[in-house]
Amino acid sequence: MATVASRAELERLLKDDVPYGDLTTEALGISATAGVMHFSARMPMVLAMAEDAAAIIALAGCEVELFAASGAVLESGAPILEARGPAAGLLSSWKVAQTLIEIWSGVASETRAIVDAARAVAPHVPVACTRKNVPGTKCFAVAAVRAGGAVMHRLGLSETVLVFPEHRAFLGEQPLSQAVERLRRAAPEKKLVIEVKTAEAALAAAVAGFDVIQAEKFSPAEIAALVKHLASTAYTQARPIVAAAGGVNASNAAAYAEAGADILVTSSPYLAKPRDVQVRIVAADDDASAPRALEQAKLTA
Repeated sequence: MATVASRAELERLLKDDVPYGDLTTEALGISATAGVMHFSARMPMVLAMAEDAAAIIALAGCEVELFAASGAVLESGAPILEARGPAAGLLSSWKVAQTLIEIWSGVASETRAIVDAARAVAPHVPVACTRKNVPGTKCFAVAAVRAGGAVMHRLGLSETVLVFPEHRAFLGEQPLSQAVERLRRAAPEKKLVIEVKTAEAALAAAVAGFDVIQAEKFSPAEIAALVKHLASTAYTQARPIVAAAGGVNASNAAAYAEAGADILVTSSPYLAKPRDVQVRIVAADDDASAPRALEQAKLTA
């Protein structure tokens, strides 16, 4: 069972919620009582972080069985996992594991909605999610984006070249062509990307030699016009890739794809509403009917 986060990172998540033990469970004197915990989808979702949630529960001293992997499309009521162990372990890991799945399944589900909308009209168009996730959660964000069928636009500043207008503010009157020459010398194996906010700036960047034109907040009609104009222009290399960025979401992804954008760049999945996960925890003696139901669920999942 491969996890996204390291054992140390998962232990830190658990310790954040249970720094000095579970006072309520200990005070009730039920810590050692055997129990069973069931996770299931309360609503349709694309599942994310199931393996990490299971690992957190295991770190709390329970045995866990997964019924669905991250990336699976679940209907309401579909089983996710079952855990068995002492009440202390089940109750201390419950909310951390549940919240991890709920939040990142929301991101994965919204990502899949954008991907499905775009590919309904352009079957091979990539959807790329930005690095604008909550700081400190990048490993989870990347996993959720991939579970939803998209790729990462940038993992960070260290591995990609993207020139923003904010960079150009420090270049003075230096021509774009000189910036391209400098970038190719310094990063010869990298694609050169530039963000532009107008069609004129896009055409100037294309002539200067950038590989990717990131069109920020262009309308679908403006993207279509830009693609048409670029296609009619001669270049020393291939036509620049056009990436539609800024405001791309499930409601307009098809329009951008149909307009001819080569890539859709979006941050909207990170604002998605979490998907609800239903959790049922019972004493082991009260779970006599669970094995049959769960065995059937495994056969049909």
